[in-house]
Amino acid sequence: MRFYALIGASLLLAACAGRAPNPVAVVQPQDRYMDCAAISAEVQANNKKISELGGDEGTKVAQNVIVGVAGLVIPILWFGMDFQGTAPKEIAALQSRQQYLGTMAEARCGAVVPLPVQNIPPTPQAPTPGAVPAVVAPVPAGATPVSAPATAPSGAQPELDCIDPAGIKYRINGTACPPPSVPAN
Repeated sequence: MRFYALIGASLLLAACAGRAPNPVAVVQPQDRYMDCAAISAEVQANNKKISELGGDEGTKVAQNVIVGVAGLVIPILWFGMDFQGTAPKEIAALQSRQQYLGTMAEARCGAVVPLPVQNIPPTPQAPTPGAVPAVVAPVPAGATPVSAPATAPSGAQPELDCIDPAGIKYRINGTACPPPSVPAN
């Protein structure tokens, strides 16, 4: 008789099957020390964790269905079902964290949609003896080097000279320089 009581107590304790949700905090203490690389690494790790939790959620639903059906024959098995909803709660917390990290990346790294980079070929000139060939730096798409003639079609936006963080000057048609560049004075 004690054996059955012990089994029954064990099954009642198993009624809390599954693990308790452990959602990640949206704002964490180390956030103020994170640089662009650390933000990117955490975003990638969170994406991996979200995909793993999605698989866990599917597995848990299948397990609950099997236990529920088996509980029709052996009702005590219903105590083994997981009703805590761990995966959806953790996924929602990770998605909130991802949104916060995106906002933080935009503020710290100027992480807006990256601009495609194009190379502007140098203009062909006759070689000068002893001259060092000019190096052409990558310039954001749609930009014109400062040395290029400024010919804007009628009705076009005003031209603006910009300087990127590496100190390279370029000209764009628009009213604002793309981040992280700043207007040249």
